[in-house]
Amino acid sequence: MAIQLKSYLAAAQDTLRFEPTAKRIRGIVDDETVVDSNRACLVWEPRRVVPEYAVPAADITGLQPSRASIMPTVPDGAGPLYPNTPFTAHTAPGEVVDLTLGRSRTLEQVGLQLREAPLVGYVILDFAGLDSWLEEEEPVIGHPRDPFHRVDVRASARSIEIRLAGVELARSAAPRLAFETNMAARFYLPRDDVRMELLTGSDTRSVCPYKGEASYFSLDPGAPETADVASSARGRDIAWVYDAPLPDAVALAGLICFYDEKVDVTLDGVTVNHPLTPSL
Repeated sequence: MAIQLKSYLAAAQDTLRFEPTAKRIRGIVDDETVVDSNRACLVWEPRRVVPEYAVPAADITGLQPSRASIMPTVPDGAGPLYPNTPFTAHTAPGEVVDLTLGRSRTLEQVGLQLREAPLVGYVILDFAGLDSWLEEEEPVIGHPRDPFHRVDVRASARSIEIRLAGVELARSAAPRLAFETNMAARFYLPRDDVRMELLTGSDTRSVCPYKGEASYFSLDPGAPETADVASSARGRDIAWVYDAPLPDAVALAGLICFYDEKVDVTLDGVTVNHPLTPSL
């Protein structure tokens, strides 16, 4: 019987998964390289949806058994653990480790030394716990890139309309569609097709390892048409833009994308269902 590949991969979610990488991986703290490995793996602890780097203990400077005696509780249930779950909520067997930097600084609980074959002796490292990371000579942001994750951007001639509370925010016949693994398709629109007078820049920023850094827009509370919803959760950070995207997403540069979770989208005259996004 045929099986959808997504279902096949999901069935392995409760196991400790890994994939070796041939890339040189370095982790940096205070301008000092504390991780330097040509033997790294990408590792997903059980239930985790994004990977972390794991390297042999010998490739880490300052590794010490952790002084922590209390471990955070892993969220109940059997559902996936998204990136907002703390690194220290471990689901794989191992020993928690610290990194000692000279005499004055210790990064506590920054690693988990695994004891499950064939990863015995490898240490999973907290990506956010170090200042920066390099794959070869290129920086990595957000979290390690999943080698099985893709972002495909396609020019489209579909007709799209964006509304909120009955007010038209955008209308376009030339969107670019971003198809990203295991995520809902996103619709990126030329600024000329967006009613920018209804939007105002937000201080919010987010980082995607595949697309880059995004800046956000909220509804302008001074615009009479949208004043009623501008101060609500639906009106805040309603759209974003990648002004200088990473190579996988250069076709999205300068285009505006709305949160389909917050707005009403019509595509070729058909209403698009609101996607369910755990972080919202």
